[in-house]
Amino acid sequence: MHSLRLITTSLALAAVLLPPTVTASRVDNFVLLGHKGNAHELYYHQSASAVAIMVQTNNCPLNDADINEFNQIATDPERSTAVFFMLNSTSADDRSALAEVAERLNISTPILNDETQLIGESLDALKSGEVIVVDPQTWAITYRGGVDHLSAVLDANEVDAAPFSGCDIDYPHADKAQHAKISYSRDVTPILKEKCLICHTPGGLGPWAMTDYKMVLGFSPMIREVLRTKRMPPWHADPHIGVWKNDIGLSVAQMQTLIHWIDAGSPRGNGPDPLAESNITHVDWPLGEPDLIIDIPEFTVPASGVVDYQFPTVPNPLDTGVWIKAASVQPGDREVVHHILAGTISPSTTDEKRDRLEFDNYLIGYAPGNESHTFPADTGVYVPPGGEFLFQLHYTPVGRETVDRSRIGLYLHHEKPRNFYRQDVVIDPTISIPPNKSRHKEVAYYYFDKPARLHDLLPHAHYRGIASKFELERKDGSRETILSVPNYDFNWQRTYEFVESRKIEPGTRLIHTTWYDNSAANRGNPNPERVVTWGLQSWDEMLYGAFSFTYVDETTEAPIHDNALADTTKFVGFLDKNLDGKVSWRELPRAIKKRLVQGFSAVDTNGDGGLNIKEMHQITQRMRNSAEKTNNESANKPDDNFDKKPNKVVPSVDAR
Repeated sequence: MHSLRLITTSLALAAVLLPPTVTASRVDNFVLLGHKGNAHELYYHQSASAVAIMVQTNNCPLNDADINEFNQIATDPERSTAVFFMLNSTSADDRSALAEVAERLNISTPILNDETQLIGESLDALKSGEVIVVDPQTWAITYRGGVDHLSAVLDANEVDAAPFSGCDIDYPHADKAQHAKISYSRDVTPILKEKCLICHTPGGLGPWAMTDYKMVLGFSPMIREVLRTKRMPPWHADPHIGVWKNDIGLSVAQMQTLIHWIDAGSPRGNGPDPLAESNITHVDWPLGEPDLIIDIPEFTVPASGVVDYQFPTVPNPLDTGVWIKAASVQPGDREVVHHILAGTISPSTTDEKRDRLEFDNYLIGYAPGNESHTFPADTGVYVPPGGEFLFQLHYTPVGRETVDRSRIGLYLHHEKPRNFYRQDVVIDPTISIPPNKSRHKEVAYYYFDKPARLHDLLPHAHYRGIASKFELERKDGSRETILSVPNYDFNWQRTYEFVESRKIEPGTRLIHTTWYDNSAANRGNPNPERVVTWGLQSWDEMLYGAFSFTYVDETTEAPIHDNALADTTKFVGFLDKNLDGKVSWRELPRAIKKRLVQGFSAVDTNGDGGLNIKEMHQITQRMRNSAEKTNNESANKPDDNFDKKPNKVVPSVDAR
């Protein structure tokens, strides 16, 4: 009934006409998601010869022929230097409806979902079927009219606007007279308090503080820009996938309120200034005063250059074991601290494990946007007495020498929790990103052999990472996307916490996909000519997807987790490039091939031509046992030069 009503209304409003009189002459930057869920930024295409946008609505038969012609031009190899989009600003057309019409009409051009209608409003896109051509050198609109003259326009010919047929697009919130009536105190400041002041406070993470109206007014052009490009608030999850406990994204109505208010000149209005009266300040410990504070050894960060990762340790001051229920990191100098990883190691931890950052118990990872973390109810991480706290710190010089004094705060359970809080990663240290590739994809997975509950997800990449996705693949082969980050931002490392944990059945794979832009169009790319591989520094890359979970059948009284098997699972998860659940001879690393002296068929016990997790685990366990035996024999071997060695230097307690 709804679709029929929409069709009837559209046909009634349809007309054949010349483009209406408009005021828009230039296009400001924006980011919109397409009908496939990918992010598209207008100014990304500054090297294109032109950007052509067709205004589109569903259920408008008058445009079917125009859409077909537009799509033919867009897919013409001779037009490869131009970029083509369709823009849907109809509030009734959601993404699923856009995907359906794209399939029905065989549309390969991305249909941008302007669900706030703000982009359509700013373009004066009043009727479907209109084509808007933009010059990427100036972002000026060079043509508005029907698709009939599009080819001539792209050939740089001067033409008159062609007539076009289309259906009216209703903008119920576009009344500029009403925008001037938006109240700063009643309508705007509640949004700022809820979504912005968590960072934009004196001493907070934001580069400026929203202390009063004058500050907001001065930064209002910047606020408009970061809202349109989805850089702020720093929440990058696709709003149509998943429900998140820590969601700080803006609703459609909130976006419209802020942009319309700014476009109206950010009027002050009457009454008190709620921001000036709020007295909101930055809090060192957002979770409250910790039960235990660990001071990380200070480090002098030089003004310039490359700083190697630092791995300081601090002796565990506790003489009894404790259960951690939450953790918070307080960076000493936010400008230079890129990230901090924190966990514990036992007294028997080898230097090799230290260098590989193999925590016995992982606690928290800090990066902007991920300062504190409270574990799910009745879960915890056990820290035994003795041993050390181990940290990994990544520093980025900012042009001045500074001394960083970061701290970690821990919050303790008063009673033993029921469940272990487990944390692990999906990784692929074998990634290789070709030069000048704009959308390269890498995939890895983690296999769950036991029923579990999935609590949160964190995608991580570096400068070239542009999008990330997590999927659950069940035993029957069906897949469900549970998190999509279509506009990944390296400057913000966000953990996405489910409102309700996701149930994981045995035999489920958690598949993590990351896309990378190693082209010159990526303004953050250090070198598009380089083949990029795995590495710790930001100019290298990572496929790294962290997650936390609890086993359904595990309690702190009866642990069932197998660390060695989990390692094998991750190993298979990145070696299995075709995702068929097994590692073929071609996919095996050279080091393992050399160890298979009895041949591949001897370890492929089920004879299916590949090594599954169980078979691979048997191999890795034999290799691990062999390495430990060699190390033990070497450690027990008499040293003929013992008396000739210098004495071991033991640093003082306060050594840095």
